[in-house]
Amino acid sequence: MPRKPLMAGNWKMNKTIAEAVVLSQDISNNFERDWLDAADVLVCPPYVDLKPVKTVFEFDKLDIAIGAQNVYWEESGAYTGEISIPMLSEIGCTYCIVGHSERRTLFGETNEDVNRKVDALTKAHINPIVCVGESTAVRESGKTREFVCAQVEAAFAGIEPEEARGSVVAYEPLWAIGTGRTATPEQAQEVCASIRATLADLFGADFADETRVLYGGSMNPGNVEMLLAQPDIDGGLVGGASLQATSFIQLVKACL
Repeated sequence: MPRKPLMAGNWKMNKTIAEAVVLSQDISNNFERDWLDAADVLVCPPYVDLKPVKTVFEFDKLDIAIGAQNVYWEESGAYTGEISIPMLSEIGCTYCIVGHSERRTLFGETNEDVNRKVDALTKAHINPIVCVGESTAVRESGKTREFVCAQVEAAFAGIEPEEARGSVVAYEPLWAIGTGRTATPEQAQEVCASIRATLADLFGADFADETRVLYGGSMNPGNVEMLLAQPDIDGGLVGGASLQATSFIQLVKACL
């Protein structure tokens, strides 16, 4: 059975509540409901925008999913500034990005941190979008596949296959994020195929065949079709192109 594409917009630290409402309304006003028969669509706004954006889509009876950009693995406690999984669940989040390269490089997140988050999310039935990817130095050393597959293994360490079902892996080469550079379709396919092979080693071929692997390095309307044409790329985790309704809609339509 073919995997249903997923187009996910990561708004990062952009959009006030008012701006987020306008953007979600623009998406809704230009969205055809039957597109969701062919593709899943997700937006991941900042925490403060989650409920307002969810309310817009609910009011319009549009089943676009809402996800968070990060989470802490404890349910509650003295963790100033953190957000818990129960808080996300109550809002209605069904996905959560974990291990984004910006979290790893700017905020020091480790593979162990990512694993704790994946474990907690899967137990709470929120689908993690596990981000993996290499730096320019790693790519130039010829160790991309080894490095990325080790990140995948670390993220899912100790997690049972049934708990991990619904998880998504996003390949985001660090050298292509926010730079305007994009991996060629062949480069992206090679790594995404290796990610899928790693999932098969961890959880079996059936699990790997049904798990979606996204590309997350400067996907835009100009390159989306070539990337989605690759057999192991099942959608995108999109930053800049998700901040305007017109370009995000174009990406969604490319999945149809």
